Amino acid sequence: MKKTTMIMAASLMAAGIFGAFSVSAEAEKSEGVMTYEEYLAAELDSEVTVETYVQAKQGWWEEEGQGQATIYTQDEDGAYFIYNLPCTQEEYDAMVEGAKMKITGYKSEWSGEVEIVDAVFEMEEGSYIAEPVDVTEFLGKDEIIKYMNQKVSFKGMTVEPAAEGSDSAFLYNWDGSGEEGNDLYFNVSLDGNTYSFTVESYLCGADTDVYKAVKELKVGDVIDLEGYLYWYNGINPHITAVAPAAAE
Repeated sequence: MKKTTMIMAASLMAAGIFGAFSVSAEAEKSEGVMTYEEYLAAELDSEVTVETYVQAKQGWWEEEGQGQATIYTQDEDGAYFIYNLPCTQEEYDAMVEGAKMKITGYKSEWSGEVEIVDAVFEMEEGSYIAEPVDVTEFLGKDEIIKYMNQKVSFKGMTVEPAAEGSDSAFLYNWDGSGEEGNDLYFNVSLDGNTYSFTVESYLCGADTDVYKAVKELKVGDVIDLEGYLYWYNGINPHITAVAPAAAE
């Protein structure tokens, strides 16, 4: 079901948090295509056109006879989350990691997550795969919002109980109501603060290494993580890789 676009009264964009940092000079864009800085400055609900590169896909499905997919994309300067992009199965299969796309749609916000909806696309020549940016130092700070939807990493996080009074390190769904194949939720801490992370099952299902690894976690484990900095009323990282913390 397509979620309803919600405009938050106290938008983080309006607060100027995004605009408080500079972006690097991008490669020359095609005519009519925005730079990342121009995309950040665009009003919510306005039409936007960007050139970006596939980093990961959240699955393809049909709804009312229309195929669609949700895609994590990024360029050298920032990331664009593409929600429910209409496409055929064949087009979806062509959206391999690093593939370049031109996207035209509408900039939207849902529970803090800034995304592009009601979009159309063209595949273009070119390739780019982003390296994860270590954002550990920004946990609990306003500055972390500038990495929204980007491929990121977290270092030296300690696994905490998934629920109060529990010795389990994860839950199926946020409230423990799920089963194998549903999202995994787990808590990690750093410097006395605890954060909830997710293995999003549409992105990384039960047969993936990260899903299996999170199920093997024990409270007290110290781990490094990679994923995408999704947002849902605050950071809600969608984790794609877990490993024992690297020795310093």
